[in-house]
Amino acid sequence: MIKKLILASGFLMVLTVSGQKKNDIQTVTDAAEKLRLAMISGEKSALESLILPELTYGHSGGHVDDAKEFVDKLASKKSDFLTIDITSQTVNIVGTTAIVRHHLYATTADMGKAPGDVTLDILLVWAKVKNDWKLLARQAVKAEKKK
Repeated sequence: MIKKLILASGFLMVLTVSGQKKNDIQTVTDAAEKLRLAMISGEKSALESLILPELTYGHSGGHVDDAKEFVDKLASKKSDFLTIDITSQTVNIVGTTAIVRHHLYATTADMGKAPGDVTLDILLVWAKVKNDWKLLARQAVKAEKKK
């Protein structure tokens, strides 16, 4: 009888952990979508609500922004995304850290520059803070052009 209870308890714990991981994957996916939309809108409060103060945001050209610089560039339209399309996204949860990878295709109208197209591979690192997922790090690398 005790063995059956232990087995049943273990099975329920596995189901709970598995269910929680699926929920976290969906929540991180939703957070990544909110980030995409906030980067297009440049809405300062939306951007700030999705990031940690310790954010490190690496560009494909090598420059690294901190949280303030990341938000300020998008809010001022110094960096202006007209569109951002994301494909091939994967989400992996490891404890309270989420690793997101995707391809990003965007059109830009950065202040003082001609409109452009951007094709990047992106790595995002999200940290779970209480019940929310916040962006801790981002790194972009140049990718092949979208065909």
